[in-house]
Parts: sequence; C-alpha cells; structure tokens
Amino acid sequence: MKMIRHADAHLIAKHLTTLNSSGSGKRRLQTGLPRIAGAGLWLFVCAGFIPGAWLSAAAQTGEQKPVATVGGEALYEEDFLPQIQGQVYKIRKQEYDLKRKALEDVINKKLMRAEAQKQGITEQEWLRQEVDSKVPDPTNAEVEQTYVNQMARINRPINMVIDQIRQQLKQANLVQAREEFFRGLRERAGVKIYLQPPRIEVGYDPARVRGNPGAVITIVEFSDFQCPFCLRAYMTIKGILAKYDGKVKLAYRDLPLQPIQPGAHGSAEASRCAGAQGKFWEYHDLLFENQDFFGDDEFREYAEILQLDTKQFTTCLESGKFQSQIQEDFQEGVRMGITGTPFFYINGIPVNGAQPAAVFEEIIEAELAAIEQ
Repeated sequence: MKMIRHADAHLIAKHLTTLNSSGSGKRRLQTGLPRIAGAGLWLFVCAGFIPGAWLSAAAQTGEQKPVATVGGEALYEEDFLPQIQGQVYKIRKQEYDLKRKALEDVINKKLMRAEAQKQGITEQEWLRQEVDSKVPDPTNAEVEQTYVNQMARINRPINMVIDQIRQQLKQANLVQAREEFFRGLRERAGVKIYLQPPRIEVGYDPARVRGNPGAVITIVEFSDFQCPFCLRAYMTIKGILAKYDGKVKLAYRDLPLQPIQPGAHGSAEASRCAGAQGKFWEYHDLLFENQDFFGDDEFREYAEILQLDTKQFTTCLESGKFQSQIQEDFQEGVRMGITGTPFFYINGIPVNGAQPAAVFEEIIEAELAAIEQ
C-alpha cells in the first residue's frame, strides 16, 4: 500500500512551489473531450430553470413579468437569457468597471483634498510628496527586458526607442503606485463602497456544500482534482472558510479538464461515489492532498482510509452512474464561458483563477457590508 497523506504539507508545498513562477493562476480548458463535452449534451442547469434538487446562489426577487407573447403564450427572460448570459455579463461588467473607476476617482479626490489641507499644501504637491517622488526610475535591466519582450512588435533598434520605453515604464509604475496608495488610504479612512457588481446566477448541488448551509455568502467553485492551480485554490479556500466560519459556504462543481480514458475512472466520479456514502468532502480533501496519486487502485485505497463500504464504492465506480452529472457540471461551465480551472462565483460574482486570499476577502467583505447596510 502506498503512503497516503492526510493534509501532507510537504506534498502541497511541492506543488505550490512549482506554480510560483506561473502568472495565470488557472489551468486552461482543453478541447477534444468526447466523453464530457459532447455536442448536444445540454444536461446542465440553466439560469431560471433549476430542478428541485438544485439551489440558486442568487436570490429570487418577485414574480417575473412576460417580455413577449407568441400565439397567446407568454415568454420570459429565462427563455432566452441562458443562451446569451456570458455576453450580457461582459457588457454589464464594462458598465460596472466604468462606474467603479469614476466613483473611486471622486473618493480619492475628496481624501486627497482633506489630507492636503491638513498639511497646508496644494493637492498636486501633496500627491508628489506622498507618492510620485517615491517611485523609482526603471532600471536598465527592466528597460532591456521590456524591449526584448516587445521586440517583434517594436521592430526598431533599442537605441531608437530606449527613452520612450523608459518613459512608458515610469508612467506605468507611477499609475500602479498611485492605485496602491489610494487603496490603502481608502482602507485607513474606513471608506465603504456599496456599488454592486453584476452577477451571474449559478446553480449548485446542496449535497456538496461545505460550511453553514444558511451562510449569507455562497462560493460556487468549478474545479478539477488533477489541476495544480486548483490545489493552490484549495489551500486558499480552506483559510477563507475558517476566517468567515458561519458566514461563508462552499459549493463544489466538477470541471474535469482531461478526457476520461476508456477503462479508467476519474477523480470526479470517485468523489461522488464517496459522497453517496456521506464522505464527499473527506474524499475531496484526500484527492487534493495526494494529487500525485490517482487511479482506480488509489481511489479504492482512499475509500478504505475513510472506512467506506469498499464493495459498494467499487460497484458505484465501475457503473459510471455519475458520468451524466459530471457532464452536466462541465456543460454548465462551458455555457457560462469558463475556459480554465479553478473558477469561482461569490454570490454570483465571478473570480477567475487561483487568486490570493485578499481577492476573495475583498468581495466577501463588500457583500457582508451590503447585507448589513
């Protein structure tokens, strides 16, 4: 029997170390998934059409009104929005980003004016003194690296563009420094922003929910047990659930990125078979904490560790009884425009990739503040 680890810090650290140099924070969805992404297998839960076994992460408000009638039959937004939900979200997100930027600019100006008045100087002098003067000039190495990265696009000798590159880098560093400074200033001033971002209605399986079922914040995660970025996110979300115990719950959905090979059983199926015996989350943790070890033998070994009925587990695994539900999750993710794992929805607000805890906390804090308002 292999050495199976329960929360093996060394194994997890090894995986995370290999990811530190990667900036994407997500694993791209692969094409060519005949068992999972077959054309026409639209078994997923659509927004506005949620079977009784599923719940909506977004609150339902009021009775819907028809938007058209055809031959006396009423049509509602739910009849066409699922097909264009991703496109509509992008437009609403652009609108929100514009409003958010304008709002932050107004807040920053008010804070800057108050700080400048305290010191008896002009706003521009205060900004230069507090931020701009502390931004270092780009180094020659940074300039040269930028040129190398953009050489094909620039298509000119470095001596002809070096001053321009240096100026662009200086301006970019200045913008970033100002953004970080004002973000900290808003936090110290106790600024609360109640402008709400657009949301996407996402269904989830109540049988795969971790945390307080009545928590006001719902994180729906689309993930893959073999994805290294999902391992990183797994560690982050464990901390989030501990920090906001009772206020945040996690719902798990499958988005396996590798095709299930004939004769093999995927981790997603194994986790659901464990869930059939009431041990989904324990099995979920074992899969992530032993990510290097997977396959039918390992799956049965994990079942033994958790003291499952191994005969029942093996029968479940060999039957493929959960394949259609995994396809359902996968197709839902594809329809919503997810292109890689992990992907999260926090009360319907998308978060793409294995982001740092601060990204999740910012959204959660804003949601809690809005609820308390």
